[in-house]
Amino acid sequence: MKRDFSRLKEGQFDLLICGGGIYGAWSAYDAALRGLKVAIVEQGDWAGATSSASSKLIHGGLRYLESYDFKLVKKALRERQLLLRIAPHRVWPLRFGVPVYKESRVGRLQLKLGLMIYDFLAANSLRLAGPLRKFAHHYFKRQAFARRFPALDTTGLKGGFTYSDAQTDDARLVLELIAGAVAAGAVCVNYCRLNSVTEQEGQVTGATVQNMLDDTFTEVMAQQLVYATGQWSAAAEMSRSWCRVTKGIHMVMPAVLAEEALLLTAAADGRVFFMIPWYGLTLVGTTDTDYRGDMERVEPDESDVAYLLDAANHYLKTSWTTADVISSYAGLRVMKCSDKSSPSAVSRDWELKTGSNGVHYSIGGKITSAREDAACIVDRVCAELGREAPCASRERLLPWAPDEDYAAWFAALSAKAVRLHVDEESAKWLLRRHGKRANEILADIENFPALAQRITPGVPLIFADLIFCARNEMVVHLDDLLRRRMPLIILNKFTMPELGRLAFEVSTELGWDDSMMKRELASCSKYAAA
Repeated sequence: MKRDFSRLKEGQFDLLICGGGIYGAWSAYDAALRGLKVAIVEQGDWAGATSSASSKLIHGGLRYLESYDFKLVKKALRERQLLLRIAPHRVWPLRFGVPVYKESRVGRLQLKLGLMIYDFLAANSLRLAGPLRKFAHHYFKRQAFARRFPALDTTGLKGGFTYSDAQTDDARLVLELIAGAVAAGAVCVNYCRLNSVTEQEGQVTGATVQNMLDDTFTEVMAQQLVYATGQWSAAAEMSRSWCRVTKGIHMVMPAVLAEEALLLTAAADGRVFFMIPWYGLTLVGTTDTDYRGDMERVEPDESDVAYLLDAANHYLKTSWTTADVISSYAGLRVMKCSDKSSPSAVSRDWELKTGSNGVHYSIGGKITSAREDAACIVDRVCAELGREAPCASRERLLPWAPDEDYAAWFAALSAKAVRLHVDEESAKWLLRRHGKRANEILADIENFPALAQRITPGVPLIFADLIFCARNEMVVHLDDLLRRRMPLIILNKFTMPELGRLAFEVSTELGWDDSMMKRELASCSKYAAA
């Protein structure tokens, strides 16, 4: 998968997509599979904003039942089950615990009712209850629940429920969709900004785009234009009146969970938050506050971190301090405008708007239901083009999904990785990250056994993975590689010399000389440990 700005000059496209997050990526993939001539441009890196700053969950949204948003929950649960089937390497089951304490805002009976409805909606979306039994909720008495989650403070604990949802690596999901779009014939260019729309007789005919690497410009001719720009929609003159923007932050903390996550309620304000096992550590989030700041510089602030630490420590036997925070990151959610005072009360559902010049705008939505929403976008585009082309993404395995039985494939390839001296945990994440392409990485290890070693001891990511991503995944800058292709710099505190070593390891693959490495290291200095 190579970046080629010159291909944007290849005649007229049926569809030009602006925005390389989850909605743009699904739209490009779906449209290319339908046979449309597609181009997608992204001013930064793929998944460079909110689509790499989520909770990494594919879930129905249990908390939305409190606001009676049954339609949204059912839609998300339907997509959750679909993604588990067509992308078992990319979306995997994750069971959640919900403790019940004497002072809990939501008691046992209310939780039981909510989980029964959740299971019913999931079963109804499948029209089949049998396979869902393993996903159904269960109740555990105090001691049994405490054994499942030994990090929890048991003072006042009465028991707890478990239920199932699913997890993903959000940036890897976007990248796989972009790779699939490329394979289906789409032209996909990151670090390419859409500067202006071109029109004829009041209707869009294309756009002027800028190559951010050398400041050159070109005209792209396209019959249809879709903005899937997320937070930047809220800054654009045409679409800002449709959008409400909120900020959510997450923290990466030391491991306190095994294979199951926790859904908890903040004592301060009753908001739901998660503690999730992720790459062997713990992901905690999220906050939800209105945002009116700079769209280009979205960062966690001290009050965000303090809020999440207080919320988590309310439940933990051993409290965390700011010194325990490995990293934190922030993202912006775009939702439809609402007069509700609390951001958490605003619906996460999605909407497609169309301007008078024919430009389409994707507003709101969730990573879980982005595939279905993107299919609606492409349906609209096809209707405008007068093309009959049904959705092609619904039943097709994702590009890197293995073709054979997943459990058998996973067991066989994991065993092969272990024979090549990849540790078991790193092998699990290697297969999740790359799917069937992991065979190519294992072949590299056979030729160069040292590549089986972890990059850093506490993170289950290996050198062979680093080299493969640099070689094959349209990396332009060092933080593309260390933040999104691999989440290294949010899983570990690297010193500048350690970052320099990683830059040197990939310099040949990326064609970097000493001066380029210095520039790239300078841009990553904000991630370095003191």
